[in-house]
Amino acid sequence: MDSSDFYAFLAGRASVRDFTGEPVSGEDLDYLLKCASTAPSAGNLEAWDVVVVTEEETREALAEAAFNQEHVGQAPLILIVCSNYVRSMSRYGERGILYALEDATIACTYMMLAARARGLESCWTGAFDDEGVREVLDLPQHLRPVALLVVGKGKEPAQSPPRMAVGEHVHHENW
Repeated sequence: MDSSDFYAFLAGRASVRDFTGEPVSGEDLDYLLKCASTAPSAGNLEAWDVVVVTEEETREALAEAAFNQEHVGQAPLILIVCSNYVRSMSRYGERGILYALEDATIACTYMMLAARARGLESCWTGAFDDEGVREVLDLPQHLRPVALLVVGKGKEPAQSPPRMAVGEHVHHENW
């Protein structure tokens, strides 16, 4: 893949919230998880964990915890990506909290891009009640849910929205 192909791959990704309901294959799921395991992490501690949810009842409970966002319950696969503070705080103390959040977001990004590479659509969902998600999944206290990555076959192809010009984000040497 050359650089223009890579840019087109990235630019063509968009959040999809309408899925066919067709299950995500075990092979595709394994690929997403394998890709996540290649993500960079602070001190190579991989301070993230993921809960894989496919059961309809659990998906519906997560949709409720996500402020009744329908796409969460509709998607056939939800990957709940959590930061694992214990792993990073064991080496980095309080700063490890930030590192665990960073590790989880990078791993989630890799899975989101891996889904695109497999012809699947996804939507990173960050609006949810942490305690509601924690209760649905029986998460231990040292994990914090960071994202609900919903994945499936989209009913429609992804449509990328307009983006800010790169120059609006970039500052050289100082602000």
